[in-house]
Amino acid sequence: MAHRPRIAPASPVRLRDVGGHVLRPVSTGDLDKLEGVLGRAFGDDPLMMFIFDGRPDQLHRIGRLFRMFVAIHLRHEGCSTTADVAGASLWAPPGRWRLGWMTQIRMAPRLLPLLGAAAVKHLGDFNRMEQFHQSMPPEHWHLAVLGTDPSRQGEGVGSALLQPVLDRCDAEGSGAYLESSKRSNLAFYSRFGFEVVDERSFTDGPSYWPMWRDPRQV
Repeated sequence: MAHRPRIAPASPVRLRDVGGHVLRPVSTGDLDKLEGVLGRAFGDDPLMMFIFDGRPDQLHRIGRLFRMFVAIHLRHEGCSTTADVAGASLWAPPGRWRLGWMTQIRMAPRLLPLLGAAAVKHLGDFNRMEQFHQSMPPEHWHLAVLGTDPSRQGEGVGSALLQPVLDRCDAEGSGAYLESSKRSNLAFYSRFGFEVVDERSFTDGPSYWPMWRDPRQV
């Protein structure tokens, strides 16, 4: 009789209840749905509106851009969505938030047609944003994206999606960093201990606010 190799059981999906919302890791199976969710979530974001310059297919392009962000962050732990995919938080852990040259090269064929002239026009602005990020203390988690479907905002989804990694930051003594491109979100993030460390802007464009959070005593 031929030997049949032993197949290890699949790892169970990690579920966590936070504030009444069941969270789980983001997976490749969420890409299609999160493209729509995050496209809608950032549809009124001043920076996205500036970059895409009011194009008729703006929401579609924003969704495609955030689909790329999701795909990039799938390799990182700490990226969560809800059981019903009402939103997502995309984190990069300490030492892994820099985009390597190979990753940027692989992104370019999809990113350049998506952004069009903005990819060249605002290249310096994106570089300055990244340089400021690199001036932060190196041992921190980077919140690249936090978005909730507009139809589900006000239900505590965003707060729930933030909490697991912030708990980990506190337990490990790690800082956390983000850039908010929407002034109205500053008060939300401040509730979790983030503080504005600067106000910067794109050339002839909107402001954005780098924010830093020190770990809290556990």
